[in-house]
Amino acid sequence: MQRNSMRSCRSTRRVTRAAATAVVVASLTSSCSSYDSEQAKEWQRNYCTELGAWQRIRNVTTGSVDANGQRVQSSQSSDADVEGHAVISAAKLLDHRGLDRVGSHILDDTVMAVGGDTDAERRAVSYCDDSGFETLTR
Repeated sequence: MQRNSMRSCRSTRRVTRAAATAVVVASLTSSCSSYDSEQAKEWQRNYCTELGAWQRIRNVTTGSVDANGQRVQSSQSSDADVEGHAVISAAKLLDHRGLDRVGSHILDDTVMAVGGDTDAERRAVSYCDDSGFETLTR
């Protein structure tokens, strides 16, 4: 008799543990994908701000040449690298949250834009235009 009650107790603990685990997993899953439109707009604004900052720094950097016509490596060049990483990080968040527009691949476009692809940069700027943040990019 005592043996049956111990089995019942263990079985109840397992069920309770499984139920508790299911509740934790469900709450984590729902919290990962739940955000309001204000939060989404803030993430988009942040992305477009970072994209615009990268463009401005990059434009200053690419205009620097020495007397021989060679491109000058300046501290602004490393600033452009840092800002490039920041805009890619912001794009990763948008991608992770599923905030791409139909037919847009914001993360891929951003990585290619930072790498020098002007068509990808146009698509990234277009994303900001469509999101209502056209004044944040060049």
